[in-house]
Amino acid sequence: MRAAQRGDARAVEALFTAYWPMCHRAAWLITRDEAAAEDIAQESFLAAIAALDRFDRSRRLGPWLRTIVARRAIDAARARAARREVDATAAQAIPASEARNPLTGEDLGAALGTLSYDRRAVIVLRYLLDLTPSEIAEVLELPVGTVNSRLRRALDELQAMVEPRHG
Repeated sequence: MRAAQRGDARAVEALFTAYWPMCHRAAWLITRDEAAAEDIAQESFLAAIAALDRFDRSRRLGPWLRTIVARRAIDAARARAARREVDATAAQAIPASEARNPLTGEDLGAALGTLSYDRRAVIVLRYLLDLTPSEIAEVLELPVGTVNSRLRRALDELQAMVEPRHG
C-alpha cells in the first residue's frame, strides 16, 4: 500500500491484480452491463489510486474500493434510467419452460436483473458484497430505514418470483 501511495508501478499493478475481480464483479452486479462494468471498474480503480494519499490505512482497502465502485455503478444506472435506455439483460424474464427449482445460479442473475436498479443495488450490496445496512446507507447516501425498506421490497419481489416455481 505504501509503495503504491508513492507511485510504485509494480505495487499499483499488484493492487490491481488483487482487487480487479472484486471491482468488476461489483460493477457488473449493479449495472448488469459488461461494457459499463469494465469502464466503471477501471475508472473506480484509477480514482482510488489517485486518492491513496487520502486513504486511511487503518481501514481495509477492499470495502473502500467496493464503496467507490458501488457509487459509480449506481450513478451509471441512474444516468441510464434518466436517458430511458433499455437494459436488455434486465428485461429478460426466465421462460417458464426453463424454470428450475429453487432459484439459483443463472436464474438468480436473471431474477436480479428484473429488479429496479434501486432494489438490485441494495440486494447486491447486502447479500453479494456483504455490506451492512449502515454501510449501504452510507454508500447510497440514504437513511438506514430506506435501505431496510428497499431490501424488504426487493426480497419480497424475488420471493414472488420463486414461489410460483414451488407450486
